[in-house]
Amino acid sequence: MLRGIYTSGMGLQVQEKKMDVISNNLANVNTNGYKKDTAVFNSFNSILVKRINDNFVASNPSGEVGNMQLSTDIGQIYTDYSQGNLINTNNSTDLAFSASDNSFFTVEVPEGSENVEKYTRDGSFTLDSNGTLVTKEGYTVLGEGGPIILKGSDFQVTDKGEVLENNELMGQLKIKTFNDTSLLRKAGDNLITVEGEAEEKSFDGKVVQGFVEGANVNSIKEMIGMISVVRSYEANQRILKVQDETLGKAVNDIPSLR
Repeated sequence: MLRGIYTSGMGLQVQEKKMDVISNNLANVNTNGYKKDTAVFNSFNSILVKRINDNFVASNPSGEVGNMQLSTDIGQIYTDYSQGNLINTNNSTDLAFSASDNSFFTVEVPEGSENVEKYTRDGSFTLDSNGTLVTKEGYTVLGEGGPIILKGSDFQVTDKGEVLENNELMGQLKIKTFNDTSLLRKAGDNLITVEGEAEEKSFDGKVVQGFVEGANVNSIKEMIGMISVVRSYEANQRILKVQDETLGKAVNDIPSLR
């Protein structure tokens, strides 16, 4: 009975975590370049059950009665890096990737006393007062030779990421394409970092100017998932209540029958 209470209680916690993931996806449905997360469930390792003081029984000297699993938990949060819909903005500073799910723009982010490289799919860039191409948060967009500095917003970006102004090459976007996206981690501000040594490959997609990439979140599916979570949570609540009431009767009523 106690095992059932623990199992139902853990089920409530798991559904709460899953609801957090779904809620975050829905909150970012209009965030450019956002990649949806999915909760992946893992079962706890099975544990060996023994009867206390039962190792003297000849038929079962070990006292072992078998294995059991208490419940499941969220083992990891899987991020889906598939491309979202491209949205036409006709803004020359807006850039997006086409036909490449695992490519990212490189930006320079201040972190403590130094600047570090991070990556993003959000290509809704702008020009600062110095003509430097930056993100909405003010992080510098990097080219292969450093920051990309322009004289105005009348410039062109080729499908390979070359930045041209008056037919003059102003820079080459520093595009990172990773073979294994499981090594990527979200770092806030719609940015991505790399965990460990991630193998890179050459960019084989296209850069599209005047477009931004929308989130790859399907709001209808997320709402259906939210309803499913609510129903599972309520079911665990009811089961937990029944087990608690049964345990209460066992503790309070059975001794009085003696």
